[in-house]
Amino acid sequence: MAVLDVEGVLTPEVWIAVAEHTGLDFFRRTTRDEPDYDVLMRGRIAALDEAGVSMTTIMEVVESLAPLPGAVDFLNELRSRLPVVLLSDTFEQFGRPLMAQLGWPLLLCHTLVVRGGRLADYRLRMPDQKARAVEAFRSLNFRVTAVGDSYNDVTMLAAADAGVLFRAPSNVRAEHPQYPSCTTYEDLLDLLTSDPTS
Repeated sequence: MAVLDVEGVLTPEVWIAVAEHTGLDFFRRTTRDEPDYDVLMRGRIAALDEAGVSMTTIMEVVESLAPLPGAVDFLNELRSRLPVVLLSDTFEQFGRPLMAQLGWPLLLCHTLVVRGGRLADYRLRMPDQKARAVEAFRSLNFRVTAVGDSYNDVTMLAAADAGVLFRAPSNVRAEHPQYPSCTTYEDLLDLLTSDPTS
């Protein structure tokens, strides 16, 4: 089984797109920069409130996005060879437009709380859900290879039988040299589908 992070692996980073749309550079900060997800999200919610950015505006940005070049073909080929689950710290509201373009793979993620047209809060599916999901799949006797690009993927990679960093920034690669790293979908497909016993 392959489990994949979404943003930065298959799709653009939603919050960076929000930053480009609003001109608010604060939103360029992602899980590649901030290891503490709650700190990151609380900061985003406060910044949106201060700037008066509505959920409607955020969703317009999300709906304008497309998967990264080559992502659809890669995912289709991978799904023809292995069970695939997407594990992301994105949110159901953000995920739906992008999952439609990816052919509706299974996405496990979190949920946003919207009040009065504004992003008010967020609800985690469960703490450290990526790693917990990997542990659950392994308990079902799946051999799991996990793919991510950010600090919030590290526990998932550690919980898996094997982990791969895909297009990860230099700081993440330097701090976690135990994981192989690649930058092309061709190389990633080879890593995910090669026989670990050969």
